[in-house]
Amino acid sequence: MTQAVRVPCPRCQHRANSAEANFCSRCGGALRGPPCPSCGAPSEAGDSYCTQCGAAVQPERARFGGPPARVPWAVAGMLALALVLVLVLRGGGGREITLSPPPTGAGGGQGSTATTLGPTSAVDLASMTPRDAANRLFNRVMRALEAGNQAEANQFLPMAIASYDLIGALSLDDRFHLSLLYAAAENGEAALQTAEAGLAVRPTHILLLGAAAQAALQIGDATTARAHYQTLVDVYDEEIRAELEEYGTGDGGHANLLPALQAEAAAYLADTG
Repeated sequence: MTQAVRVPCPRCQHRANSAEANFCSRCGGALRGPPCPSCGAPSEAGDSYCTQCGAAVQPERARFGGPPARVPWAVAGMLALALVLVLVLRGGGGREITLSPPPTGAGGGQGSTATTLGPTSAVDLASMTPRDAANRLFNRVMRALEAGNQAEANQFLPMAIASYDLIGALSLDDRFHLSLLYAAAENGEAALQTAEAGLAVRPTHILLLGAAAQAALQIGDATTARAHYQTLVDVYDEEIRAELEEYGTGDGGHANLLPALQAEAAAYLADTG
């Protein structure tokens, strides 16, 4: 009988992961890296350069991050970051999710079916596309922040951030989500860089302008924050008419967040003269 192919986890060395899995069933670590942006060849988790063509595999954002010490609830000179996170969820951007933290005392032996996201019967990230898995983890962090559960948010933040490395090409909405995750992890530089990478593609994107401004304030860069807020106010009406999917009221849309960002930008510009 042919034995199923198993993949060892580079983080915890657990060897019971199936070859099709994207994340380790024991620690939640990534089992593979993103495809090479140059030639499309697959990479292993942690690879910095492609073994086929030598191009850099890990994007700039992968060099930032790490376990957060605590989750910030406000940034000086702006509306509380918590307000933005709550609006992301209540504005139609959060799907109903069923993830749960691991039960206290859960076993980690070879026979255990528990993962860092709870019992494998409750959620199977390996069965999802990379984007669906990233969205699921993003929503898990956001709901923990909305509930004021800092410990739970900290638990899932590293995995949520790492999950975006498995998406071949990030959408503008993906970059917005990732920027918020970096901000929640108190990595303002990575949050700003992620948002501005999206703005290089669409300079008028309202969500990314708001995220970039907030990230700039998080690292004390008032000049950059003011520039992004000014652009947001200037382009708001015309950009709304673009009717991007992430601006809508449907699944994954952030319609209720847009006017809040406009009001935040206007208030900041008025307060700083």
